Amino acid sequence: MKKTTIALLYLLALNACAQQQEKFDPVRWKAPYDLSLEGWGIERFAMPIDFAPTIPFKGVEDIRFTPGWGNEQDPEYWSYAFLWYVEGTHRIQEEDIQKNLAAYFDGLVGRNIEKRSLPKDLVKETEAQFRKLPAAESGDLETFVGTVNMVDYMGKKPMVLQGTVHIRQCPDSDHTILFHQFSPQERTAPVWAKLNGLWEAFSCGAPTP
Repeated sequence: MKKTTIALLYLLALNACAQQQEKFDPVRWKAPYDLSLEGWGIERFAMPIDFAPTIPFKGVEDIRFTPGWGNEQDPEYWSYAFLWYVEGTHRIQEEDIQKNLAAYFDGLVGRNIEKRSLPKDLVKETEAQFRKLPAAESGDLETFVGTVNMVDYMGKKPMVLQGTVHIRQCPDSDHTILFHQFSPQERTAPVWAKLNGLWEAFSCGAPTP
């Protein structure tokens, strides 16, 4: 009975996510902040996230892919950033970052198991380890750094992503911003200058038309 109830609740959560995704128009949605669009691949989704419904946020996920994100031979492979613009004010702790990112990347891998014919012995649970910096980076409420041990479903191998998560709240806003940066490259690699530059150029308030 308990398993049936859990399964039913999970299906209801997925259905709610699907309905919200149908209503959200990523093209017509106007971001109330300025995050560069030029030179990046862009995707936007409604939250809760359909492939990770346990992440407890409502809002929008705004993604920026490097040009080489999907090319295994490119030094920008798997390097990208995503911003969560979520309703409400949240105190984010290390355990929140770790739990949410483990759910996020587990969901990404899960939706690619059959599509990419991933070997069963390759698929492992994602492990996210993050720590809060003693002094937040400029403009951040909090800054977290860490790693994500996951399955590279494109290259079909284990992978470790270096990650940074920035927490910010814009003035007079009832939303919280969580900006995530990821790359398998070391933080001294050129791609990190690009990822950091994206965040450094971020500003509160909608871009001027």
